[in-house]
Amino acid sequence: MNLRIGKTSLLPSMCWLLWGLLTLAAVHVRAAETPSEPVNTLRDVLMAACSHDAKQFSSHLTARNADAFAQLTASAQVTLLKRFVLLDGVGTPNAQVDEKGSVTVTCQTDQASTVMQISKAEIRENLAYLPLAVKGSSDPETNSRRVVMGLVRENGQWRLLSLGLLLLDLPTLGEEWDRAEIQSNEQSALASVKELAAAIEKYRVTYTRLPDSLGALGLAAKGAASIDQAGLVSAELAAGKKDGYAFRYAIVGANNSGALAKYELAATPLVYGRTGTVSYFRDTSGTLHGGDHKGAVGAVTDPKLE
Repeated sequence: MNLRIGKTSLLPSMCWLLWGLLTLAAVHVRAAETPSEPVNTLRDVLMAACSHDAKQFSSHLTARNADAFAQLTASAQVTLLKRFVLLDGVGTPNAQVDEKGSVTVTCQTDQASTVMQISKAEIRENLAYLPLAVKGSSDPETNSRRVVMGLVRENGQWRLLSLGLLLLDLPTLGEEWDRAEIQSNEQSALASVKELAAAIEKYRVTYTRLPDSLGALGLAAKGAASIDQAGLVSAELAAGKKDGYAFRYAIVGANNSGALAKYELAATPLVYGRTGTVSYFRDTSGTLHGGDHKGAVGAVTDPKLE
């Protein structure tokens, strides 16, 4: 009996064997490099927080928290984003995946960095729990903060639910942050009224008349300052809004030229009870007043401010 097997008969078998091994290896590599959906969601949350991308961050919140987040002032939104990455400045995010499917997000600012490692998610029906290790650039090499992040499946998508044992309740947190910001906003508004008054007086001296609007006090887009763009205040103040307050300017009487021309200034909270409670008013004599008008414009009858 002839048991010899020719080389040509072995070649197809070896090719099929090699193809099978390569296919198995490819499947193994893909499985190892593909994090779960909750891990990807938390990765996107952290990257949005790092870059201060409020819109992207909000897209990963529950509907209730997303609505509350939208009601926060811009500064309060940024404050929340900073807390997620433990950094003050806006950063550049970067994400990497290891062979176990764990994701590491790095947030780099000009002054410091934070490294956040997301481990494999534990999924229970509509809830997912993800271990998160956070290490700042100033922390010792072996020291990192560890917390378990909670996500919930809402309308088929994973949404951020909790930070450790704390439920992410933005409606309640928003009220607390608003109260903390009100005092700062009110102090800023009063300082801005004084700044606007000083700019108007400088404008009067330079152009022998009052500006037609706050916009005329703003920065010149090109070239030197002019009567239409005097370059005396920031773009924010020239637009009439800053730090949760709106600013109004009105010329009193028909005359807007010379030293006899008179005007009034007013500052009111953009959202009463959230960005401020006090309405500020500067009368034609230059006296400052302040009072609670439920968000309406103040009056000369309000208590005088020193």
